Amino acid sequence: MNAPPFADWAIAFLQLLYRAQIALARGLHAIGLTGDADGQAAWPWTHRIALETLRIDAGLTRQLAFACGVTALAVVLAGTALASRKRRVALAIAALAVAWFAPWPPASLWLAPAVPTSFQRDPAPFSVSNVMRGAHVYTQHCAACHGADGRGEGPLAATLAHWPPTFAGTLLARRLDGELFWRVRHGTQDEHGASTMPGFAATLGPQDTWAVLDYLKALAAGSGARAEGAWPVPVPLPALDVRCGDAAPQALERWREGQRVRVVALAADATPPQEDPRWQTLLVTERGTFVPPSAGARANCVATTADAWLAFATIAGVAPDALGGTQLLADRRGWLRARALPGSAGWSDADLLCRSDGVARPAAATTSGDALTALLLRVDQEPVRDVQAGLPH
Repeated sequence: MNAPPFADWAIAFLQLLYRAQIALARGLHAIGLTGDADGQAAWPWTHRIALETLRIDAGLTRQLAFACGVTALAVVLAGTALASRKRRVALAIAALAVAWFAPWPPASLWLAPAVPTSFQRDPAPFSVSNVMRGAHVYTQHCAACHGADGRGEGPLAATLAHWPPTFAGTLLARRLDGELFWRVRHGTQDEHGASTMPGFAATLGPQDTWAVLDYLKALAAGSGARAEGAWPVPVPLPALDVRCGDAAPQALERWREGQRVRVVALAADATPPQEDPRWQTLLVTERGTFVPPSAGARANCVATTADAWLAFATIAGVAPDALGGTQLLADRRGWLRARALPGSAGWSDADLLCRSDGVARPAAATTSGDALTALLLRVDQEPVRDVQAGLPH
């Protein structure tokens, strides 16, 4: 997902605004001033801070940050005035003057329409089972208009008054999850109030709706990988169960413990790759079949969750019957970052599909000239940041 370069402080400011609104919604709900919306705290106002607008307008972000800083100074001065006896009047006048001259931009520039679920997130983790559940729901209710590949070219698309949007680009990353959730459940309308998409609240429950959004993220990643050689939507390593040798299966999060993970789609009768100290290797087979021990230090940890093969094929943008030999790399925080297709000579910078928002920083030099080490160093230098409403990674 590419976006204009922003200073680190500006990104931190936008993330602070995002988290502050979440905390506000939850705080008001906790003290009983607001109700629920589909099982989570509801956003009570018709507008919110337009993070997606601020993300593409560095000047507006700076002005808003400065106005917030000036207003905070006015609050401090007012608080000091209340606590002071000797300088109360002077401090009060100073607080009023600072507040009066705070350079707030017009509200229409930094506020956007909101819905009750604007700041809600999927209560369940992004997982193989959720992606595949969403795939089933999408095929039943969405593919006829949005297309099997999510590009908005389904068999019924041409019959609609408004052509369906494509999920292959950055649309999903430029929207709050909670607002996408609301649109699926309650539909969308044009500027005249005419329906452009029906709502599915009577058909789909909240869990199915969140599952559809998880599948759309996986679908958008795969579609972008095929068309542009990049993931337009950052995708985490999906939660699943892992079995190593004869040991009992355990959750992926517990198994990886903050380590990098190399996902290897192991074709039938293929030999597992050698383990590598730079990561943990997760083998994915078509049916989660047991991988017998091999001579030498070869990988033997296998994804056992049903349909892991199909979920990774969707994310990688590779047909399931051609997935064998594909490899994916996840960073230490669990974000999928790179993909190597079957038959590739080796890892290179071109395999980095989840890239930084700004100008690429040069990877740290390596004495050996090892392209894989350089790629891993770049991944470490360009971490994925919080991803909502256009915040970069």
